Amino acid sequence: MRINILPINIPKDMPAKSVLDQENVFVMTMDKAVSQDIRPLSIAIVNLMPTKIVTETQLLRMLSNSPLQVNPVFVTTESYQPSHVPMEHLERFYVNFSQIKDRKFDGMIITGAPVENIAFEDVDYWDELKEIIDFSHRNVFASMYICWGAQAALYHRYGVPKHALPRKMFGIFEHRINNRNDKIFRGFDDVFFAPHSRHTEIKKEDILRTDDLKIVAESPQSGIFVVASQDGRQIYVTGHLEYDADTLHLEYMRDMSRGLPITVPRNYYPHNNPKIKPLVTWRAHGHLFFSNWLNYCVYQETPFEISQISDKK
Repeated sequence: MRINILPINIPKDMPAKSVLDQENVFVMTMDKAVSQDIRPLSIAIVNLMPTKIVTETQLLRMLSNSPLQVNPVFVTTESYQPSHVPMEHLERFYVNFSQIKDRKFDGMIITGAPVENIAFEDVDYWDELKEIIDFSHRNVFASMYICWGAQAALYHRYGVPKHALPRKMFGIFEHRINNRNDKIFRGFDDVFFAPHSRHTEIKKEDILRTDDLKIVAESPQSGIFVVASQDGRQIYVTGHLEYDADTLHLEYMRDMSRGLPITVPRNYYPHNNPKIKPLVTWRAHGHLFFSNWLNYCVYQETPFEISQISDKK
């Protein structure tokens, strides 16, 4: 029996398809999608993570919890060639930014990247990423930026700096919503949990200085979680509602094996014991967050004629 009903349109040989099929997520292949007389949402996904295949699957899983048809377009950088994924995979399933810069998109997602401890200007693909962020304002109706991607966009667009943390923000943290009427959090409980894994933060006072931004959700432990533009067309997320059950575990074991200074992720393992399988406390809210974004921020607002998408203010 199928659980989710989204016709999310990806090539049938993409690795994520077999994983999502096993989870009873309905993934529509391209040949079936073209037979439906509707305009699917066109969502560009700029995947900056080294673990590209894992991140693809996580995001496609989140975008699956909706009846809307979605055409994802995975984008990679030209100024930096990733080394953790086969070139054949990139050539088969990704496009470069230069191949889409004359197009319009209903939505765009820009992921995080493991470059937090590097100054923005020293990141190999910084100039290209700035161009992509500017493109998202001119040619995309609604954009979501995740973790370092959120920090990068806030810095480039508004000059909001990132600040180094004394220790890695690592674990599952409780959050509260500042405005219950905000559409991105419709249907959420009074408190919800989300994973964080980062070495830097953005500070509240820096956001409050910018009239165009509002803090939508935050945590007393992990700080700001979601920042949005006043018109709701830009969403900046400092955590990872898309994470799998074992993502933090794999990060913890990786850092331990490398001898890096890392503590057990907070509020993750039962009894704080890494030998016990972690309990997932964020999955339902993760699906709801992404389906709210697709429905209320993208589908309900984007023009039917995609060519009519105009600049964000």
